[in-house]
Amino acid sequence: MPPPPTLVTGAAGGVGAVGRTVVEELRRRELPVRAMVHREDERADALRATGAEVVVGDLTRAPDVVRALDGCGRMYFGMSVSAKYLEATVTTAAAAREYARLDALVNMSQMTVSQMDLTSTSESTQQRQHWLAEQALNWSGLPVTHIRPTIFMENPMFQVFAYASIAEEGTIRLPFGAARTNPVAARDVAAVVTEILVDPTSHIGRIYHLTGPASVGMTTMAQEFADALGRPVSYVDVSYEAWVNHDLRALGLPDHLFDHLATMARLHARNRYDRMTDDIETITGRPPTGVGEFVREHPGMFTAQSV
Repeated sequence: MPPPPTLVTGAAGGVGAVGRTVVEELRRRELPVRAMVHREDERADALRATGAEVVVGDLTRAPDVVRALDGCGRMYFGMSVSAKYLEATVTTAAAAREYARLDALVNMSQMTVSQMDLTSTSESTQQRQHWLAEQALNWSGLPVTHIRPTIFMENPMFQVFAYASIAEEGTIRLPFGAARTNPVAARDVAAVVTEILVDPTSHIGRIYHLTGPASVGMTTMAQEFADALGRPVSYVDVSYEAWVNHDLRALGLPDHLFDHLATMARLHARNRYDRMTDDIETITGRPPTGVGEFVREHPGMFTAQSV
């Protein structure tokens, strides 16, 4: 008998497309996967092309979650930044407790949670929801593993601003000051999730903090991009207020996402992202992706687009 399928939520994409990559990696190992997406589109078709079963649903709707979980043995829970994130997590936990027989649930959280407690007030609404979501999952009694990555290399903070300004004018324009950061590649996060889902026994109840290979200041990071690209790149420390009110606001983002990105920038300047762990290499057997490797894999991100 084949093993029961693994349910992967957020499978259509999102920042770095961790869910989609997890589906692809599990299918490469010929494991049954049920991919949950929010709507039918070409991304759902692409998931079906891997051999995954695709279900359409809303993580805040209990009937959808129960239907998606039916018959599954393991689950990856990941969801894009959303004002309904906590509601979706609690709905999923309640459905899994009542209707599922999971032996592993891998929860995508974020590293900021490790520096928070119940009375923290300096974080974004999304970060507070992540903290509360971890509490709810722990209280549920489900076999949970929490994954706490630092900022993704594919986060809009880098992809929309830093990489675009590198491509256009050879600068990184961010309000991080002299603080250090250590972004992680989404593919490394997906690799960790995959390994845990394939063999979860030793990981249940654990928390993993995922970082890139080095925590550095933005001037050093700019030099790493320059070395990888073979052209000058410099860091320009812009005013936080100007960046938020001009650069970030120009994107026209929903209030919840705007607040989250603005808070991430503010916490960067306070050195909250100066973190370093070896969890990726411990779990996957290979070191995390550095700037040079990331540039080689995504050359189009650093090329100016012609009008």
